[in-house]
Amino acid sequence: MIEPPLDFAALNRQFAQSEPTDLIAWADQTFGSGLVLSTSFGAQSAVMLHLVTRVVPGIAVIWIDTGFNFSQTYTYAEELTKRLKLNLKVYQSDLSPGRMTALHGRLWEMGADGMDTYHRIRKIEPRDRAFRELNVASWLNGPRRDQTDLRKSLQKVENFDGIAKIHPILDWPSRQVHAYMTEHDLPCHPLVAQGYVSIGDWHSTESVSGSQQERAGRFAGLKQECGLHVPQTEAENASRESCGL
Repeated sequence: MIEPPLDFAALNRQFAQSEPTDLIAWADQTFGSGLVLSTSFGAQSAVMLHLVTRVVPGIAVIWIDTGFNFSQTYTYAEELTKRLKLNLKVYQSDLSPGRMTALHGRLWEMGADGMDTYHRIRKIEPRDRAFRELNVASWLNGPRRDQTDLRKSLQKVENFDGIAKIHPILDWPSRQVHAYMTEHDLPCHPLVAQGYVSIGDWHSTESVSGSQQERAGRFAGLKQECGLHVPQTEAENASRESCGL
């Protein structure tokens, strides 16, 4: 459980207009070694990695590696890890990609239910294991409200099953993200130049047009979330609400 107990409504009022670095510094002071940052090494991941490590050098950075990332994602991860001196903690499913496919088939081709199963195996279970092993009390990550309709409902500080989930750049529009990357000379994911705006696994990521939401090219249009940041189903939403999210 979250220690010390937090007044989430008061915190969201306090940090409503604050700079992301103020919220990150508060989280560091409040949670110490229990604070972690997650990353996907996606299109704009460099922003959060740079922002957070400037305030909390050496923070544990969790990467849930599905084993199905683009080859460019792995080289990009290596580049950012070296450049920003990341304390990277890589977690993966206990099922290798080959074994999972042999036992369960190509889950990403089996509709929404197949994608849900895929995400539970390759993303959610490894995340939960990472949180247990690293004794996580608070989790910094980079969703933004303008990415999907579901993310509009997020708050800057939330209760996520007893963990304080914190979104420092939640209110940033895309132009602010791009301006930050330019200001600090941060490299883009190599696939951005090919029209990929939101980048995940190779089998469920497509390029998008300029008029579409950032995550419109994810999961073959069946969904826009994998369950790491917002519930995938009504049942999961009910579960989150029952624990005070």
